[in-house]
Amino acid sequence: MTGRPVAVRRSAGPAGLLLVAAAAAWVWMVTRWGGTQAMPGTMGVGLPGFLAVWTLMMAAMMLPATAPVAGLYARTITVHRAPRMVVFTVAYLLVWAAAGLPAYGLAAALGRVTSLPAMAGTVVAAAVFAVNGVYQLTPLKDRCLARCRSPIGMMLRYASYPAPSRDLRAGLHHGAFCLACCWSLMVVLAAFGVMNLWAMVVLAAVISIEKLAPAGHLVARAVGVASLALAVAVFWVPALSPTLTGGGMTGM
Repeated sequence: MTGRPVAVRRSAGPAGLLLVAAAAAWVWMVTRWGGTQAMPGTMGVGLPGFLAVWTLMMAAMMLPATAPVAGLYARTITVHRAPRMVVFTVAYLLVWAAAGLPAYGLAAALGRVTSLPAMAGTVVAAAVFAVNGVYQLTPLKDRCLARCRSPIGMMLRYASYPAPSRDLRAGLHHGAFCLACCWSLMVVLAAFGVMNLWAMVVLAAVISIEKLAPAGHLVARAVGVASLALAVAVFWVPALSPTLTGGGMTGM
């Protein structure tokens, strides 16, 4: 009877710490960028600063949905749990930090759209919605989401890794699956303004529901259909993507 409580404690502690880290990242984002007008582009931030802010954003948005997997992985660790979970989490965030490089290029490119005619911005907005909508409905999205929702198979894979590099490789591997699962949602974020807190909140909720809710896979498909609908509707209602079509939007 004592085995289960011990296992629960092994998973609850690391999962709770990830939630605390995510909350701290959210507090920083709100206090630093709350009330700032959202706009496409990098908001005048250079690449090093952008990568730092991007990584904090990913910590805020992704760690809550990752906490259950981290807790499950922690249950496989019997010694030096705290430092090993730090390695796992840092490796996971390194994947998202690396994703900040193409995100910076995309944000910079979208920032230039505002200097084009309004119809060009609308076309770009439609393309962004369409990319997300199509990807949400692909088998690759389904496969990556299934791994995130049912990670037992990944735990068995991680157990086969050599001990010295296991935590690093496990964090990188899980981060890669999360990136493959959610990259198109981050493209939508870039279109609304990378530091748009309202968009961050909505997308973070979508990601968490997709990964954690019993019907999360259906939610992912519904988001895909809704995104395709937005790709059409934005031509009649440009305000659906104000930062690209010129409507303006406040950050929070």
